Amino acid sequence: MSEVMIVAEHADSHISKPALELLTLARRLGDPVAVVFGESDDTAAKALGEYGASRVLTVTDPAINDYLVAPKAEALAQIAESVQPVAILITSTPEGKEIAGRLAIKLGSGLITDATDIVADGTTTQSVFAGNWTVTASVTHGALIVTVKPNAVTPEPAPVEPATEQIQVTISEAAKSARIVNSEPKKSSGRPELTEAAVVVSGGRGTGGNFTA
Repeated sequence: MSEVMIVAEHADSHISKPALELLTLARRLGDPVAVVFGESDDTAAKALGEYGASRVLTVTDPAINDYLVAPKAEALAQIAESVQPVAILITSTPEGKEIAGRLAIKLGSGLITDATDIVADGTTTQSVFAGNWTVTASVTHGALIVTVKPNAVTPEPAPVEPATEQIQVTISEAAKSARIVNSEPKKSSGRPELTEAAVVVSGGRGTGGNFTA
């Protein structure tokens, strides 16, 4: 069966909801292979296996976290050369889209960003122009590379026992031109995280705060 790579974001062994969404979509295209950047433990692998990841590949090269997106793009390109996936799915964040763009150039593949759905033949759906239009698109050259908007689908479990492997990659000096010198977590506002919301309702001053009408 053809394999589909997904990039699984995680923190403190907690796999993000968008990563589980990617696995749900990946299963439509083939056998999901999850790539995890940074140290992780059996808890992360088990969580990914619960949603269908047949393999979990971990990249722990220090350059992944010490520098900006270039090392991640190089690592994914090297892994893709080995795995030969039919598709690579990445969450549609600013970083994810930059990684996907760099990866598409390295692999000579087509790229589709901000997809909201993917069907078995690789055709994607995108909501464009502030949601006023829905378009379908497909890649005509190379492996399908897609960035998927968070909350595009509801994660669906499909438990398997994943094989785990730590992958060695070679990061070039050119990819180390922009070092991360400091990072701080976003301060909590006490409000729900909009990027995790399936539906967002907003209103101006004319509502007076009353959304029941």
